[in-house]
Amino acid sequence: MQFTEVSSELAALLKAKIADADAVLIGAGAGLSTAAGFDYSGERFSKVFSDFIAKYHFRDMYSGGFYPFRTPEEKWAYWSRYIFINRYQDPPRPVYAQVLKLVAGKDFFVLTTNVDHCFQKAGIDKTRLFYTQGDYGLWQCSVPCHRRTYDNEETVLKMVERQTNMRVPSDLIPRCPKCGAPMAMNLRSDDTFVEDYGWHEAATRYTDFVNAHKDGKLLLLELGVGSNTPGIIKYPFWRLTYQNPNATYVCINFGEAECPKEIEDRAILVNADLAEVLEAL
Repeated sequence: MQFTEVSSELAALLKAKIADADAVLIGAGAGLSTAAGFDYSGERFSKVFSDFIAKYHFRDMYSGGFYPFRTPEEKWAYWSRYIFINRYQDPPRPVYAQVLKLVAGKDFFVLTTNVDHCFQKAGIDKTRLFYTQGDYGLWQCSVPCHRRTYDNEETVLKMVERQTNMRVPSDLIPRCPKCGAPMAMNLRSDDTFVEDYGWHEAATRYTDFVNAHKDGKLLLLELGVGSNTPGIIKYPFWRLTYQNPNATYVCINFGEAECPKEIEDRAILVNADLAEVLEAL
């Protein structure tokens, strides 16, 4: 079933599917944070990074994060602002809280590729969350010489407060406490990504949840998941729906709501604005 606009019929159908499900598996992609107001370009980007834009002509926050800054002081001036507004500030719109309200009282689990941890800020029980791609709030050794991550909030706040002329003080540059190498973001960008103890614990809980509900009335609710990394959420959700005749697949993503023909009879595809859908629900 396909929808291209938000309607009372769509809202009633989705509410009924959630109510009828024994369990809900949520797959959250970048589109959900965009719906929450976490834009990486435009006014929000220009307001926070005007000096970097003037100097380097960055077009958006994301691409600026890959720039090879000449000094670590300048690099961390950029990245501390990046982390601060995306990890330690709340999003402008309450879509994450709306998602959690939808499944309140249900057995649910969240699989997400997002690294801004808006689900945590919305109050999710962390045992129901698997953040596969890392966390803006964590650092790791860049080598890495060991497989542990470190909370960065205290240092990042100091970097934001004390930076001048697009540089942080040298004494704030983070280094590995074991080998002295520069610290790096705990983000999956290459094969140095650290999957620490917490990551593996969350992965196990996700697997256990899937195994517990693989034959039951499972609702797979995919929100704002694009095609950048389909092997993490989208393809597994399709496969779980195909293998379980009691499952229902729901995809809400403007411009990218689709599924294979093999599961069309058990799919609800919503090609509409995600924020408007959640507001209607």
